[in-house]
Amino acid sequence: MSAVPLLRAATVDDLDAIWTIEAAVFGAEAWSREMLREELTADHRAYLALEGEDGAVLGYAGLLSVGTEGDIQTIALAPEARGAGLGRTMMNVLLDEAARRGVHEVFLEVRADNPVARGLYASLGFDEIGVRPRYYQPDDVDAVVMRLMMEERR
Repeated sequence: MSAVPLLRAATVDDLDAIWTIEAAVFGAEAWSREMLREELTADHRAYLALEGEDGAVLGYAGLLSVGTEGDIQTIALAPEARGAGLGRTMMNVLLDEAARRGVHEVFLEVRADNPVARGLYASLGFDEIGVRPRYYQPDDVDAVVMRLMMEERR
């Protein structure tokens, strides 16, 4: 990737590309195409698409915000887009959007066996506040629940 990717609002027109990444990244735990379609079109959501110089979608991320609470719904990057700080960029843009919407605290769940993602979220100011046992199915992997108080955002 020589050029800087474009981060833009995702639309239902991105569904095929997002589904391809979703299935590749999350495998058996992937959301269905219909669930993704609903997320892209539902109220109280903000979804981003990361577009490469050739126009291909390389990643996506989504925020749900209702009142003063927000939830990072999902974030994923195609393998060729990893390691360049693009996940951090997408998270920062979602958190900026959360702030714009008046969100005071943002939650997320992350696989207990994903130290890279947990490290990213911790570096953004998220604290681990709980565990949801066997949350990720069919793999029986725990989810670590994390929260960011927006006034403490780094």
